[in-house]
Amino acid sequence: MALILGAALLTGGVILYILLPIIQGQSASLEREEDELTESEAKKRVRLLELRDVEYDYATGKLDESDYRSLKGEISREALEALRQVESGGQSTPHEVPDGGESDELEAEIAAVREALRQGRTCLTCGHVNAEGSRFCASCGAQLAAGAQRAPGAAPG
Repeated sequence: MALILGAALLTGGVILYILLPIIQGQSASLEREEDELTESEAKKRVRLLELRDVEYDYATGKLDESDYRSLKGEISREALEALRQVESGGQSTPHEVPDGGESDELEAEIAAVREALRQGRTCLTCGHVNAEGSRFCASCGAQLAAGAQRAPGAAPG
């Protein structure tokens, strides 16, 4: 009798554990914008992540200022080119890029990525920006950071 009661309690606990997210009203986004990234979207994502890494390396003292400026300028130009390719549907466009790589659209994109990182919506595994309230990445399935997370030594903002 005790064995049956124990099995029933264990079964009830497992069922409750499985149904708990539904009972609490938690949900995961089931929609994806696209199944695969285009080549220009992948380049844009990689360049923005490279730019973030260069900023982290500079903030932690791994890069001196001249290397930082050189790398940031080069990666900013490549990121801006990738952004323009995404906007033009993957077609290569011959735009002149400013020497400093300072562009309003690039800065806006970087600000959006930073805000998503602050909110914990950007997957730290694959870099996908997820919908607000997501707990798992819609692209790779990794668990998202709970709340704001910054890289060690990263400057706020």
